Amino acid sequence: MAEKEMSFWDHLDELRGVLLKSAVVILVLMMGAFFLKEPVFNIIFAPLDSNFVLYRVFDKFLALLGWGKVPDFDVQVINIKMTAQFFTHVKVSFYVALIVGMPFLFYELWTFVRPALYEKEKKAIKGSFGFAGILFYLGVLVGYYLVLPLTVRFLGTYQVSPDVPNSIDLSSYTGMFTSLIIIMGIVFEMPILAALLSKIGVISKEMLKEYRRYAVVILLTLAAIITPSGDPFTLMVVAIPLYLLYEVSILVTKSKAEQEKLEDDDDID
Repeated sequence: MAEKEMSFWDHLDELRGVLLKSAVVILVLMMGAFFLKEPVFNIIFAPLDSNFVLYRVFDKFLALLGWGKVPDFDVQVINIKMTAQFFTHVKVSFYVALIVGMPFLFYELWTFVRPALYEKEKKAIKGSFGFAGILFYLGVLVGYYLVLPLTVRFLGTYQVSPDVPNSIDLSSYTGMFTSLIIIMGIVFEMPILAALLSKIGVISKEMLKEYRRYAVVILLTLAAIITPSGDPFTLMVVAIPLYLLYEVSILVTKSKAEQEKLEDDDDID
């Protein structure tokens, strides 16, 4: 059964404590990221250079096939507003703190919802919260090392005419960077959500397989929302990992027979 019943004001106090601790941790991490300006922005601007790791991998792959190499490129970032560099620094520091502090935020969320759960629900959810941080960072890595550089490589060098050179605004690039990285981290929670809903009997493996064709449409729509530019190339770069996540979700979801067996075991206990 759930832990002792709490009043509305008790829940409010718990929520206030969770929010306060989370805010303090994010503020401390934000200050750390702010003072580590050079290494932080070196990481952020790395995909703008043709020496980035993904482009070197492509070079080696093309060399094995005897197709030469990926043409060198160098996307220039400019600033056109007086205050943009300072406020960009502050915003980026906040998002870096959010990314680094995500496991702590997951833990605080778990401590808040745990008292309201029954033992069966706790067993189903506890492991999910622990694995959520791993999947979040996996999504961040996929976003940084795959989705973002491919997007930058395509959009940063695309020209309607040689007479129109690309100079990317600082706020535009950092906004795309942070939103894409964080959103990719969030959408990688899909298998965790599917496994959790499966454990409590809301969805099943058969259901996800049956609605796969509709899921493709929904995932393409979600990819269009995530995609910062809206171009077909970036859309597919985002949509393919989302579809693979859906297939992983099917693998980790329990079938109806497995769910019924778990219910029977719980009844016996």
